Amino acid sequence: MEMVNVKIDNVSLQVPSGSTVLEAAKLANIQIPTLCYMRGLNEIGACRICLTEVKGNRTLVAACVFPVFEGMEARTNTPALRKSRKQTLELIVSDHNKKCLSCSRSGDCELQRLCMEYGVDEDIFEGNVNETLPDDSSPSFVRDNSKCILCRRCVSSCANVQAISVISPVMRGFDTEIKCAFGDNVANSPCVNCGQCIIVCPTGALMEKDDTAKVWDAISDPSKKVFAYAAPSIHVTLGEAFGMPTGSRVSGKIAASMRRLGFDGVFDMNLTADLTIMEEANELLERIKNNGKLPLITSCSPGWVKYCEHYFPEFVDNLSSCKSPQQMFGAVLKTYYAQKHGIDPKDIFVVSVVPCTAKKFEARRDNQSAAGVQDVDVAIVTRELARMIKTAGIDFAGLADEAFDNPFESGSGAGQIFGATGGVMEAALRTASSWLDKSFNVIDFTEVRGPEAIRYATYNVGGIEVKVAVASGLANAKALLEKVRDGEVECHFIEIMACPGGCINGGGQPFLPDSVRNNVDIVSLRSKAIYGADKDLPVRKSHEHPDIKMLYEEFFGSPGSHKAHEILHTKYVKRGL
Repeated sequence: MEMVNVKIDNVSLQVPSGSTVLEAAKLANIQIPTLCYMRGLNEIGACRICLTEVKGNRTLVAACVFPVFEGMEARTNTPALRKSRKQTLELIVSDHNKKCLSCSRSGDCELQRLCMEYGVDEDIFEGNVNETLPDDSSPSFVRDNSKCILCRRCVSSCANVQAISVISPVMRGFDTEIKCAFGDNVANSPCVNCGQCIIVCPTGALMEKDDTAKVWDAISDPSKKVFAYAAPSIHVTLGEAFGMPTGSRVSGKIAASMRRLGFDGVFDMNLTADLTIMEEANELLERIKNNGKLPLITSCSPGWVKYCEHYFPEFVDNLSSCKSPQQMFGAVLKTYYAQKHGIDPKDIFVVSVVPCTAKKFEARRDNQSAAGVQDVDVAIVTRELARMIKTAGIDFAGLADEAFDNPFESGSGAGQIFGATGGVMEAALRTASSWLDKSFNVIDFTEVRGPEAIRYATYNVGGIEVKVAVASGLANAKALLEKVRDGEVECHFIEIMACPGGCINGGGQPFLPDSVRNNVDIVSLRSKAIYGADKDLPVRKSHEHPDIKMLYEEFFGSPGSHKAHEILHTKYVKRGL
């Protein structure tokens, strides 16, 4: 690799040729402020916060896009730069909704942080202000353009990461806004509710729809039995909302905190991740043996399912008919659990804690009411649970670990890895391979793990050759499905997650500051924690978990039974655009 010699703030260093000033400064442990920049996603130099002085240049340059050169000398913190950044921030907030105390991003807002650091006078510029109303038509999130700073991160995420492009800048100059086509609301667009736009937004312009009031009301209602359960990925992400290191494993603290919030029962969704595998692995083998519709494609990710319905309706029949672990848990609580404990399903209020804003949409889908009432009453994302814990004055980091409630106290390691891309595939392979060949003792199917955009593997088990593929991020899903459709790739089983890296990088996960998101591989850290938890669990295959065996012995009979189909399976629709 060719190296060049540069000097930044009087620090001499060698950096790879082609680096930007921003990247070079990082190597010198110098943090240049940014707002629109997001590594690998949005590198457009639009916000002008990262302006830097380069010797010999008459104008200030945007550090996020300006390339270094041999002998370059740059200054990142001069009086002129501080004045420029402060003035730019003051211009931004002149057309910004400054009701920070009532904004859910207050204290966790990149714009607010920079304004405090640079001593911004929020009222120095007066004049016209764009009048906009929030778009709350989506069941999953709210877009409030009065808080938008036009950084275009959301646009880049929707277009490049998810290959959807349901939002884009419209109009010009002072009148510019980020909107859906023809100015329509988001509910009328083919948005998949994934929330990837939310986690890259530096302000409160995009936020999940807050359903915590519904949960508080249910907890306070003496006529309701309120049960909550946490998704696999929450076990390694919730701690970040309380200042704990990225990827901290906090399963015991989740149970302890939810119990203190007043839930009547707190459970581990890993258990119904295992239940999903029982049904999905059975479905896969049935389709292979009986020449059913192949490839079978996983249906755990609601953002992916809605994407398939809109953009690849020809593959809807390939989707597994299994409900997601979220929906299965609600269905089990309102059928099996309700019967066993003599509770009317109408008196059970189910709350799922999930990493994904699309789960809010999924909870409202048709064919998700096994007991005649909706399986899941409210889906709250990781950030919402964190806010509830803070509101209740619970010292999350200081809690002693507690177990979840029986009979759904834990799942297997296979259920735990659902939170990472490739996890559903690996979990299914662990069970399907054991059913096909009892002598096949492989547990770690490492070929389907990893950061690659699309991963392929072939396994020969019990004389059957099974070809599989894994993709995360909908742009990658699009590329994979086009190859399958055009006959370039043959697969029997495909796992797709809407969010890059899987649920650990879902749209409802804790916000992380730009200094972390741009410089730390959070997906790798969270994945490492997920697989570490898998290895530490006593049972690592879904079909071997005692609670799964109990559910089939006492209630469902066998995977794919008539009762299992009535309660644990659903249907999807061909929406088109």
